Amino acid sequence: MCGISGMFSSPDDSVVNQMVKILEHRGPDGSGVWSDEVISLGHNRLSIVDIHGSQQPIIGNSSTVLIANGEIYNHLDLRSKLKYNWKTSGDSEVILALHEKYAKSVAGVGDINHTDWVKQLNGMFSFALWDSEHRELILARDSLGIKPLVRTIIDGSLLFASEIKAFHAHESYQPVIDEIALGLRLAWEYCLDSSTLIKNVHQVRPGTVEVWREDATGQPYLHSVTSYERQQLNPVATWNPDLEAKSLLESFTYSVQERLMADVPVGIVLSGGLDSSLVAAVASDAAMRESKPVPACWTVAESEDNPDWIAAEEVASTLDLQHHTKVMSEDGFVKDIPKLAYYGEDLDVSVLFFQPLFKEMQKHVKVGLCGQGADELHAGYPRYKSLTNHSEVVNSRLNQIDDSVTKPIINRNLPIDSCWYSNSLLPEDYTDNLEQFLDFELERGQLSNFQLRLVDRHSMANSLEVRVPFLGQRHRQHSYRLPEEWRLPHNGLEKAALRSAARLTKLPRSITDRPKLPAGTATSPNQLRQFLGEFSHLSDAVAQKYTKFSKLLNDLPDMAIGLGLFEALHINQPLHSRTNFSIESLIDEVIA
Repeated sequence: MCGISGMFSSPDDSVVNQMVKILEHRGPDGSGVWSDEVISLGHNRLSIVDIHGSQQPIIGNSSTVLIANGEIYNHLDLRSKLKYNWKTSGDSEVILALHEKYAKSVAGVGDINHTDWVKQLNGMFSFALWDSEHRELILARDSLGIKPLVRTIIDGSLLFASEIKAFHAHESYQPVIDEIALGLRLAWEYCLDSSTLIKNVHQVRPGTVEVWREDATGQPYLHSVTSYERQQLNPVATWNPDLEAKSLLESFTYSVQERLMADVPVGIVLSGGLDSSLVAAVASDAAMRESKPVPACWTVAESEDNPDWIAAEEVASTLDLQHHTKVMSEDGFVKDIPKLAYYGEDLDVSVLFFQPLFKEMQKHVKVGLCGQGADELHAGYPRYKSLTNHSEVVNSRLNQIDDSVTKPIINRNLPIDSCWYSNSLLPEDYTDNLEQFLDFELERGQLSNFQLRLVDRHSMANSLEVRVPFLGQRHRQHSYRLPEEWRLPHNGLEKAALRSAARLTKLPRSITDRPKLPAGTATSPNQLRQFLGEFSHLSDAVAQKYTKFSKLLNDLPDMAIGLGLFEALHINQPLHSRTNFSIESLIDEVIA
């Protein structure tokens, strides 16, 4: 796990060195910068595999240089099939080897079809590969968007990085809120497509390869964009748990097994919900197959009588797993919210348990396994039970925003480009049925821009790598085949097929049949409620300032406070040390 950054066309090493410094939390184990007259590449390393080798940037054998973030789980299999002059024992170098193989196969014929080789990578990753022979920069991101990659153009140079905050290294970077992206974020509850809350700062789309080149005047331009994987359900007519629950469970166990790949200790994020409990339930079997130690578990909550805490203790006790617990302090909740806003790069302030949880885990392990992704695959959220109601809620929120912002949304007139994937983001165009809506949420942002962003930013803020076994290739293939009634059965208990698989483990029925609770509010409901009450005057002031959004923000006090903190920390004076400032002082400067 790492942080990557770079500057293409008219590079400035001092800028990239500063980007590396800003992203130090993502990789405190080492850093490096490589440059030529066209590009400068920076890297921060959190050493997980080949701890003492595999420093980056990695120089390839064919005029190529790589910086990569993430893990390639099938790297050993790829190594056995590729003829290459290996310089490391790590997983990232297989990216260079695959590129070289395909570059040689088309030498003198034409452009490389990069999707042919990138799609062979099984893992979570984002990378930048500079091919000086073909004079092209390749940016790519894993198929689900587990690992981030954002980009922008400043003063005729393309800047790219793992996190938006790195762009502040360039003195000409002047961030401005993207009002359309903000409106959609407030309405849908997550950023859509490749947008971010900053105008002209976009993400590389998951499952996509971008090729950048310089034109005749030396300006960077997007030469090609190709997809190597899109997410789409493929439900079968029937599914029999007596025959198929075992194979569904096996697909998940294999995913956990893959994600034990590490030369450092691994732990489990245990919330007490079904998803993280299932990770814990198969961990012993997966560890035995890999000849690895059985991971310990970590749980935080606001009190020991919290339902999540009690459930997590039952899981750990039943499975005889080592269990680390921590009660969140009331002072820490409020004190850490600016840190949450800075590292999260978004508006959410309700998931504060991530920070103390990952901070505790990092004291003992470098890698964690979590349950994120299960709700999107198996239809775990309450909104999936009534798509009509959800559509009405999203539309109601859009209608509370000034029409100067929402006009292109309401008129289905968004520009189709590398930011927006279609001209419409109205909910009625995607809520005809559950299959259609799950496809939308898998592809358009709920997973990549909300759940996976939360896990990435807040784990890496604590120099911890967190992996998501529910998104493993085999488990996704099994999950996509499930009929709708095995996601939302008539008895009202969500994720029916997954629960059938969970009942084959040692988990008690009190866990396998436990209804889903919202993660943030379930872990610290009282602290969140008290916080919103105490700071209501600040949320009201932020809502009043953002006049185009005031009506909606008045109903969303947590989002209003999040917006004020986002402006203070990412727009006004984005300095790392300001995470120690109080909420009042940060928002006061915004509303002054």
